[in-house]
Amino acid sequence: MAKQDLSYEELHGKAHARGSDTLNKLRAGVLGANDGIVSTAGVVMGVVGATNNIKQILIAAIAAVVAGALSMAVGEYVSVSSQADAEKSFVDREKKFLKEYPDEELDELSSYYEDQGISAKTARTAAIEVTKTNALKAHVKLEMGLDLNEYVKPWSAAISSLISFTIGSLVPVLAVISAPANMRPVVTIAAVLVALFCTGYISAAVGGASKPRAIIRVIIGGLLAMVITYFVGKLFGTAIAG
Repeated sequence: MAKQDLSYEELHGKAHARGSDTLNKLRAGVLGANDGIVSTAGVVMGVVGATNNIKQILIAAIAAVVAGALSMAVGEYVSVSSQADAEKSFVDREKKFLKEYPDEELDELSSYYEDQGISAKTARTAAIEVTKTNALKAHVKLEMGLDLNEYVKPWSAAISSLISFTIGSLVPVLAVISAPANMRPVVTIAAVLVALFCTGYISAAVGGASKPRAIIRVIIGGLLAMVITYFVGKLFGTAIAG
């Protein structure tokens, strides 16, 4: 169906879906997988450039997967925990303002509605009605875009990052251990580029962005990482062997 043939409800539903919490988590998962692919591929290619010993390559690959996944999980947990703390602190502060400065908070709400193009009289009426219903919910939503009691979840984000990173990192690991010694660089690069094409496409589709631009961006970044680390490994491998 052509885009212009879609109804308003279908178009609006698609646009709203792209901003939903579920798809935001999916986007984060895809990006985590992309990080796993690129960072692990960089390590693997660096070791492949330095040695043909499959045992050493596998040890380095496993270390890269474990360290990278745990680092991602811890980093995500700390980051999201800080965000959750900031959100809760804002809500507590807003409760205090509503209790101590109800008139000023009402004026603030009215001004917000006026800024959206509503007449002063209607904006005031709407602000009063909303304040009577749930003043805290209205202010938190309008000022911070938050829903009460729906804070971001650190453990959920950490586990999601750990899993997605691990899944992505398996691509270069499986490629390098399954390829013949003389074909490891080529097979690994090919497998990683295919995986990056997929993550670039999915992330663009989820976010509603340009697919070609997203795909080219991740492929170029991943390719540069692999080529640079391969030649660095080659250089140091030759120097150590010499």
